[in-house]
Amino acid sequence: MEKSEADGPAIRVASPGGRWVVLTTVLGSSMAMLDSTVINVALPRIGDDLGTDLAALQWTVNAYMLTLAGLILLGGALGDRYGRRRVFVAGVIWFAAASLVCGLAPNAPVLIAARALQGVGGALLTPGSLALIQASFHPDDRARAVGLWSGFGGVGAAVGPFLGGWLVDGPGWRWVFLLNLPLAAVCVPVALRHVPESRDPDAQGRFDVAGAALGALALALVTYALIGAPEQGASPAVTGSAAGGVLLGAAFVRLERRRAHPMLPPSVFASRRFTAVNVVTLCVYAALGGYFFLSAIQLQVVAGYSALGAGTALLPTTLLMLLFSAASGELGQRIGPRIPLTAGPLTAAAGMLLMLRVGPGSNSVTGYLTDVLPAVAVLGVGLVIVVAPLTATVLASVETGRAGLASGINNAAARAAGLIAVAALPLLAGMGPEAYRDAGEFAATFRRAMPMCAGLLVLGALIAWATVRTPAPAHDTARPECAMHCGVTSPPLEPEPETGPPGTAG
Repeated sequence: MEKSEADGPAIRVASPGGRWVVLTTVLGSSMAMLDSTVINVALPRIGDDLGTDLAALQWTVNAYMLTLAGLILLGGALGDRYGRRRVFVAGVIWFAAASLVCGLAPNAPVLIAARALQGVGGALLTPGSLALIQASFHPDDRARAVGLWSGFGGVGAAVGPFLGGWLVDGPGWRWVFLLNLPLAAVCVPVALRHVPESRDPDAQGRFDVAGAALGALALALVTYALIGAPEQGASPAVTGSAAGGVLLGAAFVRLERRRAHPMLPPSVFASRRFTAVNVVTLCVYAALGGYFFLSAIQLQVVAGYSALGAGTALLPTTLLMLLFSAASGELGQRIGPRIPLTAGPLTAAAGMLLMLRVGPGSNSVTGYLTDVLPAVAVLGVGLVIVVAPLTATVLASVETGRAGLASGINNAAARAAGLIAVAALPLLAGMGPEAYRDAGEFAATFRRAMPMCAGLLVLGALIAWATVRTPAPAHDTARPECAMHCGVTSPPLEPEPETGPPGTAG
């Protein structure tokens, strides 16, 4: 059961086959989404169980984001060339195998290596989930299918921190990873039996493997330098890694400019608005990456919450996005992106500053209502305002045929921003290797880190106000069903249109 775009998709949502395709894509994307949203809640328990320092916890988060951000564009190109179902299934199996290693990891180095392998699997399955819907469904049903995917994905994002906290406090943090095994056990056979294979008949030439490798290595070296600096100082390893990361980054830019069809085409940045909105994306998601990494630890180590309590405490942010992001997308369509992209980050910055009230005693009912809930609610409102218009503006900044590429670049930029923030914030805030074990020390550094996160959001708002001037035309906005996506870790991906994939060279 294989077809290309030339055959035309014919599955209807109401048919049994349509329901199987939606189930498959939701299960697959939920694996990656759950791991992205629950890992922060589990960090203090992982550190205690494995006897690790703060740097190892940073790598536990960043190893996954590193390979995912570096390879996600290449993963979409592989699906277009070799079959989207085939690559999606390979990603699910890979992700599940890496999750098993994570769940059985005897020490931090094994866990970090397995998390990096998880990111490779995520890079294969994440772009494939929406691409399968794009290629499988009849055009009249495609919007509804994506809406179902977004809605169920939003529910998964909302449940993730709660489920993760329950697992950490109950059977243990290892089950945060082992939970992926039954999901994969259902997803793979359903995909092989019920999801049609598809590929892009125009996909040809070489893959930009060198570009992907250079980009990932540059990020890895910079990340190593930032994480190692608090303990090692300006050692040869730290300074050498920083210099190597900068040099490889420059080599990556040079390589992409010289290739005929690079993974990251420089020509897409000819749009001033596309470039500006990606800079805003870097600011917003760097702030969010640092916030979610540190706030989950703050709630447990300083405020005294359990893992379940911390996950539940942060839930209102995601619930607000799930309930109101679609309406925000429609509002952005009417008034243009400039106001939402300015007001949203400023509101979110206020929420992060309100987190400074969280401390000892905030785990009581009164403490939650006065200290935690206002902060996470205001942050959620800010994200509701900004995330959907941000995605819409990215897609409106390029021609329709490059929407998938633009979305992939924006998604990768957001993940890279979160990666750098998790590496850099502890260094900038002066967190020592054992800070997360000492409530007083962590609270002091948290008070220094939150204003930095808020400052990034303010910077993003200023850039948006200064550069995003032209209202997005009505036909250039993101689809409302995509706007339901709860983009707390990255913006949603847009399926690649029926053109050649990114990441190939002709």
